[in-house]
Amino acid sequence: MKAVVLLSGGLDSTVCMSVARKEGYEIYPVSFAYGQRHNRETECAKKVAAFYGVTRHLIISTNLDAIGGSALTADIDVPDGDEVREDIPVTYVPARNLIFLSYALGYAEVLDAAKIYIGVNAVDYSGYPDCRPEFIQRFQQLADYSTRAATQDKKKIRVETPLINLSKAEIIKLGVANGAPLELTTSCYRGGEKACGTCDSCLLRLRGFREAGYPDPIPYDGK
Repeated sequence: MKAVVLLSGGLDSTVCMSVARKEGYEIYPVSFAYGQRHNRETECAKKVAAFYGVTRHLIISTNLDAIGGSALTADIDVPDGDEVREDIPVTYVPARNLIFLSYALGYAEVLDAAKIYIGVNAVDYSGYPDCRPEFIQRFQQLADYSTRAATQDKKKIRVETPLINLSKAEIIKLGVANGAPLELTTSCYRGGEKACGTCDSCLLRLRGFREAGYPDPIPYDGK
């Protein structure tokens, strides 16, 4: 059995891939060089893919920086994190998960894969609309009508979101239990050799490790 895994090189996607492997799938990770402000994500994704000895690690280049509108793809400063923010932050990349899942769906059809795994989370996250269960449900409905596999061959490709209802601490505990290489991951939006420790993603990660009772294995500025 084959499964496509969206692998960003981050904590959540790496734990998600560990779940797919644990569930017995031959994993085919796909990562994206989408014009993000740094290449640390893709470099970490390569290391994670190598750790799992995958048959193929597909890296797709696309130019979301041409659209802009995000601190991750345009000349906009990455803000320090705000754990009580209620609005969608400027680090949101317009339509990113919709685009990535569309690529993954096509790849899964070519591979004759049964599932797509994506590490979206709707508990400890930055409020992105394309991480919510409602989005995944609607994408699944679209997927069921948009491929030859589903419409002609009656092979629906299922989108799996094993982390969607877990806290960051629960995700970390799951990753540790599965032997996921958390030390190879990155979460920092600023993309330095050491994580900044102050952006939204770093704050969520650090809090998760504290609550899980494990030390974070990656280096941070000033530590």
